[in-house]
Amino acid sequence: MFADLDSQARQMLIGNILMVVCCLFYIAWWALALHPTHPISGFTSGWLLIPAAIFGLAGAVLIVMGSSNAEISMPIPRVAIVAGGVVLYILLLVGTSLLLHRQVTTELLLIVVWLVVMFLEVCALQGLGLFSTPALVILLIITVLVAAGSLVCYLLYYGLAPLPGYIDGMLPLILIGLMMVAMSIAIPVSARL
Repeated sequence: MFADLDSQARQMLIGNILMVVCCLFYIAWWALALHPTHPISGFTSGWLLIPAAIFGLAGAVLIVMGSSNAEISMPIPRVAIVAGGVVLYILLLVGTSLLLHRQVTTELLLIVVWLVVMFLEVCALQGLGLFSTPALVILLIITVLVAAGSLVCYLLYYGLAPLPGYIDGMLPLILIGLMMVAMSIAIPVSARL
């Protein structure tokens, strides 16, 4: 799995695997703590957020580190991706809270940070020669669709009844987890082609 990868691609692959683990802990917490009929609150379920945060942060750091090598020629400059993420977050923060009157929660920041990390990763992997231009375009489109779907779930959550809200809140975690699984498979497969 790792033998065909250079150090940057290896870091990104490990980062993806850690993000999958993060999603699993986050889903487990959501399933227990926010269950519509039998929630398990407090530290009994809350401890699951600790490994979720540790694995998620470690995964994001490894992906960013793997994509930050100055020798990697990226189709979208790093500074444009990061600046775009900052602008997008500010627009979404203002738009969702002031215009749509949606309570601001951490999930909005997590969606935007994930989008930025994914753009950095996919562009870096294309710069390393692991992804073709068509693969780059397809992966960026899928990334945007997953982020947009997550944002729709974020916007709908507080207006839903308990059971639909419970499902709605888990959907972004599942979609992002599946995307990270797909990336964890695509990186070593691409390296062998």
